[in-house]
Amino acid sequence: MHHAGPSGFAGVVSCTVPAAAARPDSVSNVSTARPEESPVRSNTSPAYSDESSQETSVRPEEKTAEADKTSENPATTDDRPVVDDDASVVVETPIVSDSQTFQRAFQDFRGGFAQRELWLSLGWQDIKQRYRRSVLGPFWITIATGVQASAIGLLYAALLGQPIKDYLPYVAVGIIVWNVINASILEGSEVFIANEGLIKQLPSALSVHVYRLVWRQLLFFAHNLLIYLVVLVAFGVWEKLHWTAIFAIPALGMLFLNAMWVSIVFGIFSTRYRDIAPILSSLTLMLFVLTPVMWNTKSLEAQGGQVSERAKLAEIVPTFHYLEIIRAPLLGDDQHLYHWVIVGAITVVGWIVAIFAMKQYRSRVPYWV
Repeated sequence: MHHAGPSGFAGVVSCTVPAAAARPDSVSNVSTARPEESPVRSNTSPAYSDESSQETSVRPEEKTAEADKTSENPATTDDRPVVDDDASVVVETPIVSDSQTFQRAFQDFRGGFAQRELWLSLGWQDIKQRYRRSVLGPFWITIATGVQASAIGLLYAALLGQPIKDYLPYVAVGIIVWNVINASILEGSEVFIANEGLIKQLPSALSVHVYRLVWRQLLFFAHNLLIYLVVLVAFGVWEKLHWTAIFAIPALGMLFLNAMWVSIVFGIFSTRYRDIAPILSSLTLMLFVLTPVMWNTKSLEAQGGQVSERAKLAEIVPTFHYLEIIRAPLLGDDQHLYHWVIVGAITVVGWIVAIFAMKQYRSRVPYWV
């Protein structure tokens, strides 16, 4: 590498810089250069403006042709909001949530029933958990109900002067059925509160917990039927039975069908208003006294007079009709059609209320528990 003198440095510059730039007057030539001589075209040049205007401008006849195509083919239009040119107001289609629809309510019932493996196992697990490490297990249910029926039957048979052979089966069947009614009201009012953890963590239908409760009560009822079989043989009830005893099967279906809507309605509203559960507990105790479970309307009617008239007040209590459609065929007594009519009417009204409750408040239960 050699050190170049002044003449050498000028030679290097003249090799790397164009001759026009070496002259002082070449600076003005750059600014006045013609567009075709400039390597980069300016945005403000006339040539660029003519080309851009030709590219962006659309002839009137082309706009008309495009509008005609759009009107002939509506599918080419997009789903943009409708704009009113006069008022300049954007009209948007409102978004409606389907969480409070009858379709979602019925879908919840179907989805819950489809998960029957879940609620069948949970219902059976409830019974096993209650009598865990017990020798007799779930049969303690039968023993407790049998002792209660025997004590009440013997006491009230003596107080009312009724024969034990007729009165004890009457009380036993009444207590078996009443246990289902009582559990449907009390446990049904807390069905969602008791399953708070599962509701918040398990992605399942809300009706799963109702099916679980009804299935558990059906298992309790099946265990208590052993008491009826003992009464059937020990007190000679089988001699009074006739073919109308088969009506006990649809009557049991009506009982558990009503247990479902009771659990849904009371469960939803008790979850929202926690004062309802204690109120229902007091009302259930009052219903037990008013319903002819421990006392017989026939014995009161036989006394005549005002006692006979007061015995008819039992017709006002709804639970009395549920007892009669089951107890009468199981004991071989006469059945009356009006009991079935009243139970059927209550069932229809109750399910209508339950469906509306599921439609309106089903999605809010997880936030209330």
